[in-house]
Formats: sequence, C-alpha cells, structure tokens
Amino acid sequence: QVHLVESGGGLVEAGGSLRLSCAASGSILGINLMGWYRQAPGKQRELVATTTSSGITNYADSVKGRFTISRDNAKNTVYLQMTTLKPEDTAVYYCYCNLVLVATRSSFNYWGQGTQVTVSS
Repeated sequence: QVHLVESGGGLVEAGGSLRLSCAASGSILGINLMGWYRQAPGKQRELVATTTSSGITNYADSVKGRFTISRDNAKNTVYLQMTTLKPEDTAVYYCYCNLVLVATRSSFNYWGQGTQVTVSS
C-alpha cells in the first residue's frame, strides 16, 4: 500500500506564509512526478504546481512568483512553500504523485487526503 501523508495546512492572514509537506510511503521504486492541486468550494480541482524527478517544475499562473515547489527524492517528500498568500488561495490542497511500485514496476497515480489552507483578509 502507498500512503501520502500531508501536513502544514492552517489559517493565516493575507500576506502570510505556509509550508506544505507530503511524504509518500510504501514499497516505492521511484517517483516520476509529485505536485499539488487544490480545490476551493464550488470550484473544480486545479493544478497548483508539479515537479519531476529531475527538478523540472510547472506552476499555475495564479501562483507563479509566490509559491515554490521542491522535493527530497531520498525522503520521497514534496514541499510547497507558499508566500504572499491571498484569500483566493483558500482551498483544500491535495498532494499528488505518480510513482512506480517495486512489486509491479508500473506507475500509478496517488492522492493525499487533502489539507485545508485558509487565508483571511
């Protein structure tokens, strides 16, 4: 079984910062892609940022210059450093990874349970 454990969500004032963490556990051979998505009430889940195993990153236009995604391959962990937070960043943030299992040597998509980020005005 593969589990994604998220942490770091909370309530902050506009302009503040939060750092989200997500650690993947299990019999993992490698992780191709890790990232973060978010879903606000009444809206579809949207991509926030992703990073490949080689460090190539992709960001939603709405967070460019404010959020930074990074990963620690040895720990199978991805981080999202969020700065200059805005009320519109309020959402449930979901960790995502595409990984290869030792047993099957095939890739699968996994999602965390989500962590709430609330930014007050």
